[in-house]
Amino acid sequence: MFLLIQLVLMALAFISQELKSISAYVPPYTSVVAQVNKHTDAAKPLYSVQIMTSYINMQYNHANFLLDIDAPFIWHDCILQWNIHPGSCPNNTLCTYPVSCEEYQCTDVRTTYSYKNPSCPQVTNSSTLPGWGYCTCPVNIVNPITRSCGQALLNYDDFTMNTCDGRNALNGYYGANPNAACAPSSSFASFPSSVTGVMAFSSSPYSLLAYLYQPLKKSLALCFPSTTSTPGVVFVGSGPYFFLPQSNVDIKSLLSYTPLLKHPDSFGYFIGANSIVIKQRSIEIPMNATTKLSTIEPYTTLKSDIYNRVIWLFSIYTIGIPRARPVAPFGLCFRTYRQIVLKVPDLDLVMSNGEKWTISAANSMKQVTKDVACLAFVDGGVTTEHAIVIGTLQFEGNLLEFDLENMTFGFSNSLLRRQTSCANFNFTLTNSP
Repeated sequence: MFLLIQLVLMALAFISQELKSISAYVPPYTSVVAQVNKHTDAAKPLYSVQIMTSYINMQYNHANFLLDIDAPFIWHDCILQWNIHPGSCPNNTLCTYPVSCEEYQCTDVRTTYSYKNPSCPQVTNSSTLPGWGYCTCPVNIVNPITRSCGQALLNYDDFTMNTCDGRNALNGYYGANPNAACAPSSSFASFPSSVTGVMAFSSSPYSLLAYLYQPLKKSLALCFPSTTSTPGVVFVGSGPYFFLPQSNVDIKSLLSYTPLLKHPDSFGYFIGANSIVIKQRSIEIPMNATTKLSTIEPYTTLKSDIYNRVIWLFSIYTIGIPRARPVAPFGLCFRTYRQIVLKVPDLDLVMSNGEKWTISAANSMKQVTKDVACLAFVDGGVTTEHAIVIGTLQFEGNLLEFDLENMTFGFSNSLLRRQTSCANFNFTLTNSP
């Protein structure tokens, strides 16, 4: 009996030690990482993230998804197949498993996260798959470019990204299994040519961020490139964030933070902005006004009263620069003879907590022709829902962090002033420790 007790105690001690070892284990990665590409072959500049979608013939297939921080769920070009087995999926087609109309996810997405719009078709339970015996789950989708409504079929999906230690992409993989939706190929006619899906990075329970598990935190960091020739980067998880050649400078340590806000009936991201300052002269923003962040709108849109004051003040401080005829959608343009770099003032977006997001010339001026550059702010009209919608030109060259656990928004200001850029993350795969 005594020997048995000793053996039990030894076994308990061993198990306790193993549990301590497991709890003390620190994974070699702090985030997952993917390339962000800029596209100029659609109606407006757009940005995609490249993510692995399936594992075929001993390698992962990659697909480009429109990066959308407002979308309630993921949808892309794929088909449903309930009896998936090797060789059953048609060539050059992504097959995924269907969600039945009788399952909880179907009702949840339809009632809370699917688009409700008069232009959207009525969803029904009349469709099925040959031999399956259950009804599929159609849900409404809205094209973020054309705003037209269509339908997709809810599925069980699988996405994979490379792990990352903040300095390099690692050769380890991290998989997520969200409910997404399969849309017909025709749904992507207005998308950039290589983009075949919408990746939701919103605050919705069906966005990719909602499917993260330890050790990753529910946090997203975007760094958009300014050209189509070199990719930027998206980090999902926490920092650090290192960019070449500043290999010893963690950009996370340079971020300024302001509260990340929610808005009724939206899964997007909002911040509190009190004023826009140009050369120490302030344009106040009404107390109850909202400032939204968008990865779809190319330029910052301002409510008419704010826009008119920005144009007036910017005009005063650029009085010595020759004017050009305005080029739509812009209202203030300048001549740029002999490719001379325009010396224009910075614009400071002053947050509710006093922090300042500085918008320098690289993010405020758009070169529309060889000889004309315009202030890249757009008049949103007097009835626009949001006082300010910050567009993607203002994202470019900035590291922006959306921390959903602490509800904070971090911004670096232009990385060019730190002698680096969004194109300088090292994607060379490194072995995990």
